[in-house]
Amino acid sequence: MTDEAKAALVRITGRVQGVGFRFWTRGQAQRLGLTGWVRNEADGSVTALICGPAAAVSTMLERCWRGPPGASVANIETESALVDDVPLGFRITK
Repeated sequence: MTDEAKAALVRITGRVQGVGFRFWTRGQAQRLGLTGWVRNEADGSVTALICGPAAAVSTMLERCWRGPPGASVANIETESALVDDVPLGFRITK
């Protein structure tokens, strides 16, 4: 049985810059077999495009609420994205 692919564009706010959130996100995504990207935003938030099996995407979103040591996540906004827009692998941009 295969899990249908899902893509999510995620905006994470709180104390999420200066704590290694992008590197942590990339590591978690790679462990879960997800593709996409993560970047810091000028407003202090972190944005990520996460794609893969729906169950793995859900697991990643749950993990984002915890984040790396030192992070304090205030909110996560998620919207659906097109699976076609996702790059191969998972990378840090900007």
